[in-house]
Amino acid sequence: MTKILLTTTSFQDTPGEHHKLLADTGWEVIRARGPLNEADTLALVGDIDGYICGDDMITRKVLEKAKPKLKVLSKYGIGVDKIDVKTCTEFGLPLLFTPGVNHTTVAEHTFLLLLALEKNFLFHTDSTRSGGWKRKTGHELLEKTIGIIGLGRIGKEVAIRARAFGMKAIAYDVYWDEKFATANNVQRAATLDEIYAASDYISLHTNLTPETRDMISAKSFPKMKKGVLILNCARGEIVHTADMVEALKSGQVGGYGTDVLDEEPPKADHPLLKLPNAIVTPHIGSRTAESVQRQAVAAVTNLILAMKGEKPLAQVNPEVPVKRVV
Repeated sequence: MTKILLTTTSFQDTPGEHHKLLADTGWEVIRARGPLNEADTLALVGDIDGYICGDDMITRKVLEKAKPKLKVLSKYGIGVDKIDVKTCTEFGLPLLFTPGVNHTTVAEHTFLLLLALEKNFLFHTDSTRSGGWKRKTGHELLEKTIGIIGLGRIGKEVAIRARAFGMKAIAYDVYWDEKFATANNVQRAATLDEIYAASDYISLHTNLTPETRDMISAKSFPKMKKGVLILNCARGEIVHTADMVEALKSGQVGGYGTDVLDEEPPKADHPLLKLPNAIVTPHIGSRTAESVQRQAVAAVTNLILAMKGEKPLAQVNPEVPVKRVV
């Protein structure tokens, strides 16, 4: 029987048509609770034909054990920085993903973090829950400048919502969509330094690459406005954690709202978890009932199409042909 490994927890925990779509294939589904580290992933591959993954560590070592049985790797989501894409291509393994399914959800979560920081939301709810009535004065978003690093699908949705709040949006992206920018009054920044200098808020929506790893660090903080708020719904490794901690303690950074960390799940003593001006959510920016079903249906549909030798909805390495397996 065809065996499929499924590790993404939001897929498993959220009701929806994706469960029936996968069950109707008749394939044996092996479930695990990801994201998995390399050792845990290694322990599960070797006898599986297809793999629906989340943010598991899929290294060359994992792929070497998985082949030749593994025929299709279907990513639930869009981030493939935990996957050795080069080795997938070398091994002729189609790597599928699901762009365009969670951009509205992540943009909404970005504003959740921003509003929580600017309105001292956690301070106030903690006060009233404990029987108190302590109050801090917050700030309006109106007429503030938000710098968006990465004007892709999610960055664009952030810009649209910023406009609704009466904010000024400035963005940096190598691939610039002038039509969108003009229609939504988004100013183009020629450099990251221009973003740093102009922004009251900086929102990260770029991929994790060697160039973006530790992009937000002690080197970049002095270029920013003192008290800047930084939002991260991209990848934890884009921000240098130790440097961020020091900047938050000194007040150089006024607040950090993040849905991602450099270590997930974090250890109990992770330095960002106890700071009063840091808000950390457990990588749930795209976890809504609507978004999960869109991602899950797309991931299963991709897998089914590729296993039948048909063109999937989206493929990271389209140069690798899909071959009929079932």
